[in-house]
Amino acid sequence: MPVPFEEITHLFTEFELTAFRLETRRGYASDREGERFQAFMRGTNPEPQPDNPWNVNVREKAARGALFSRVRLIDDPPTDGQRFLMASAAGNMDAGEDIRVLSRSEAVRLELPDYDFWLFDSRILVRFHIDEADVTTGVELIEDPADVLAACRARDRAWNAASPSAEVWAQVRSSV
Repeated sequence: MPVPFEEITHLFTEFELTAFRLETRRGYASDREGERFQAFMRGTNPEPQPDNPWNVNVREKAARGALFSRVRLIDDPPTDGQRFLMASAAGNMDAGEDIRVLSRSEAVRLELPDYDFWLFDSRILVRFHIDEADVTTGVELIEDPADVLAACRARDRAWNAASPSAEVWAQVRSSV
């Protein structure tokens, strides 16, 4: 049963070792509505935001040995939303997050899920429910061992096949 995203935010500070995100969407409404995205569409690269609460938490968790990582799927060519995420990844990576990208065609070949999720400490799965307008309508907290194991396997397949975001962004930028 989906619950509001706000009901699971405590997991980002409470996990012990790893928090992994698989991002499958071509864009997110929350990004498109923001000024940083609008500025990016006008040609301004997003400035890192080291004091943003997300980055502060990533730094604090990294200082205690925990790891935030994610794999973002990208299309060929990448959508505006995907280009924005690659352009804005530097700030997250500066804070300590490891972000990689994977082509959608490779994700299909690897039989990755077609939905976004977070996986905390390889034991708690948070599956996103996102509507056709790219708005998160809720999340589902899943602790069923079979579902969590499937997410761990998807994470491992995605991670092993993905490339560092900065490398891919450099290639994408030079081709535009």
